[in-house]
Amino acid sequence: MTGGVKAGGAGSAASANSDSRGLIDIHQVTKSYFSGGVETRVLFGIDLLVPHGDFLAVMGQSGSGKSTLMNILGCLDQASGGTYKLNGVDTLSLSRNELATIRNRTIGFVFQSFNLIKRMSVAENVALPLIYAGVSRDKAYKKALVELEKVGLQDYAKRMPNQLSGGQQQRVAIARALVGDPPLILADEPTGNLDTQTSVEIMRSLQQLNAERGITILLVTHEPDIAAYSKRLVRLKDGHVLYDGPAAEGLRQLALSHEAAAAQPAS
Repeated sequence: MTGGVKAGGAGSAASANSDSRGLIDIHQVTKSYFSGGVETRVLFGIDLLVPHGDFLAVMGQSGSGKSTLMNILGCLDQASGGTYKLNGVDTLSLSRNELATIRNRTIGFVFQSFNLIKRMSVAENVALPLIYAGVSRDKAYKKALVELEKVGLQDYAKRMPNQLSGGQQQRVAIARALVGDPPLILADEPTGNLDTQTSVEIMRSLQQLNAERGITILLVTHEPDIAAYSKRLVRLKDGHVLYDGPAAEGLRQLALSHEAAAAQPAS
């Protein structure tokens, strides 16, 4: 694929500290928010085990809890109850600074809106996570160029984000997510702002990362055709896991439920 992700290195995910229970291990996770003394429960006893090298899609309608779960998995928020171990580390016992450290070392993020800094060049955007981690600017910039080459954008290193197409910006975001060699990528609606053909290219890139570099991919999407690129599907409804299994079977069941709902007579 033109502009796709090239195989690289010795497999950063394989070198991560392994835990027998998996890269992500959450058990009976709950989440509640409080406002004016009123509790709103969002997640109800979620169990999820994600081994190294998995490619998992999380689906659910608005209000299903998928964004809340994504924030917890990304160490951007903490659960109200239960346990969450990331690469063997109990995240619920960590301070904010410790969460930031494990997030920087373990997780690469890809967002729907790319989240590139407009005043910085493409290479500077990619290098930023390393600079935050204390790597020298020169070394971080060199590593950024390596990752840009892997996504086919080495010739765009000095351009500004607004000089790139949407698909190119998302590939820059993928390079930025990979620059720290994390074992896990969390992708939140990564094709939401892209056209159909560009979406296909981005999803094939993620598939390549999973297959060739062993990186664990967890993406949130509401689109069945995007979830179809994953190996495994988790469907949430009202804060509960409705389905957890092979993506093809889960999507088949989802299509049947939509057909059944459409066949119901209008009330």
